[in-house]
Amino acid sequence: MNSIGEECTELKKKYDDCFNSWFSERFLKGDHDDSVCSSIFKVYQECVKNAMKQQNIDFKDIDKDVLGTDNEFKVPPSDNNS
Repeated sequence: MNSIGEECTELKKKYDDCFNSWFSERFLKGDHDDSVCSSIFKVYQECVKNAMKQQNIDFKDIDKDVLGTDNEFKVPPSDNNS
């Protein structure tokens, strides 16, 4: 799957590869230190944030806790005033 921003897709692939390697080779063997991929994740995260800004996606919309709340099954309001 590609990233939200085309310019972030290669970074996403690098992070996915790192995560999958860490998960299968370390986490499943009891090593829960996930710092091995943290530097790649930070760069990828910044790229995604910039792509979101360019696409006018508000960060508050992605930081909302919805699961387990009354809003979990509500349809979000449309920004479309048509």
